[in-house]
Amino acid sequence: MKQWIDRLRRERTLRPEEFRQLLTECDAELLRYINKQAQEVSLLHFGNKIYIRGLIEISNCCRNNCYYCGIRKGNPNIERYRLTQESILDCCKQGYESGFRTFVLQGGEDPVLTDDKIERIVTNIRQEYPDCAITLSLGEKSRNTYERFFKAGANRYLLRHETYNEAHYQQLHPAEMSGKRRLQCLQDLKDIGYQTGTGIMVGSPGQTVEDIIED
Repeated sequence: MKQWIDRLRRERTLRPEEFRQLLTECDAELLRYINKQAQEVSLLHFGNKIYIRGLIEISNCCRNNCYYCGIRKGNPNIERYRLTQESILDCCKQGYESGFRTFVLQGGEDPVLTDDKIERIVTNIRQEYPDCAITLSLGEKSRNTYERFFKAGANRYLLRHETYNEAHYQQLHPAEMSGKRRLQCLQDLKDIGYQTGTGIMVGSPGQTVEDIIED
């Protein structure tokens, strides 16, 4: 299987049956070989450095009820909070003084944190810290909203698609949510010009090897 690993490094993909064998039959020796290849690729692109982000959890309130999520609206066993704009900007001030140059505003899809509020917060951070990256992780929004945030100064967005398989997606989410909608949001973000981060949840409830291969 080493030849498959070498080809995966060169071509960045394999046939489904090859992926399946690597995922289900990989022994300790092959795993060490995979790790070595991954380390070489990482050093090639990033060098021997660690990149630190200032993660600011601005709210744990959410309109959605995703079954796996601890901050889902249906969870009664959680103390809810929202940070004020003043608190968020104070976090940025402390972070900047400590050497952080990337701020990540992350939270649930909170209806109280309106587009206008987020736009003002991003504008203030961009004006105060023009040399910093601003990442948002606030869930699904309209294309127009993503454009507003981008113009205000946000330049990165994190939105996990969680699983590509539609049936598995429905296992993890209520009926009103759609995997296709999530993928459209990701396409909108990329088209607008955001550095876009996404990914799956490995080990999520109901996930199969086939799901991972599909992703």
